Amino acid sequence: MPEPPMILGKNDIDEIQNAITKTEELGSRVRELFRENSNEVLFTTGSKVHDISWEVEAAVEALDIFASRWSIEILAALYIAGERRFNELRRLLEGISSRTLSDKLTILRETGMVARIVVDGPPVKVTYNLTEHGKRAGRLLSPLVAYMKISNGSVKNKE
Repeated sequence: MPEPPMILGKNDIDEIQNAITKTEELGSRVRELFRENSNEVLFTTGSKVHDISWEVEAAVEALDIFASRWSIEILAALYIAGERRFNELRRLLEGISSRTLSDKLTILRETGMVARIVVDGPPVKVTYNLTEHGKRAGRLLSPLVAYMKISNGSVKNKE
């Protein structure tokens, strides 16, 4: 947990909590829609149950990019700090090697999360930023991140 924790006023905490609640409600509705439109498996007993295998596989595939070591750090750094050059990004990510950063940026570009922008020089200037897809994923994940920050004590209410 980052120290010291961020201290927010009651109104800010309330606004964050309301956004988290709204996200939970929307997430529940998304689950209902998936459940209502899924294939059901008929057992020999004649009962039908919701087949979750497609959903589990799709969820793992969708979240796989965030599970890879350094990918979430790179995406978070670009989401929070904005467009950065390679070495600026490397300095933001303590402990990452140039090779790993290069490899991860290539993968993130291939998934459509990150864009590589080359501006002709001299000298040639290369920067990296989130694509609209990457920014949208960041906005969708923000309530979850806020929830986790509050629950683990990284963000606290001003007493």
